[in-house]
Amino acid sequence: MPRMRVLLADDNPTIMDYVRGMLQADYQIIGAVADGNSVCAEVERLEPDLIVLDISMGEYSGIEIARQLREQGYVGEIVFLTVHEDPDFVSAAIGAGGRGYVIKSRMNVDLGLAV
Repeated sequence: MPRMRVLLADDNPTIMDYVRGMLQADYQIIGAVADGNSVCAEVERLEPDLIVLDISMGEYSGIEIARQLREQGYVGEIVFLTVHEDPDFVSAAIGAGGRGYVIKSRMNVDLGLAV
């Protein structure tokens, strides 16, 4: 059975490396981007099954990016990985098409379950 193809999007290289290490045994990490401007282009180019997407990525928020991806027809899964614990962020992320929401301080436990 083919492994799920995952794109990572986070502007923190330490977090990106950590998430890659957590997931690479079970999933195929096909790309990693560090800014919101690159996410949509890489999704179009790589066609991932899942995007692990940071909410705070500089110029564009992950929530805006998710909305744009959904409007462009992306049907894969989106799991948000963030420092934001505010319920308003959770609602906005799910409303933008996210299927999961993981707080970075709990990613050791929650990310594998969300993915």
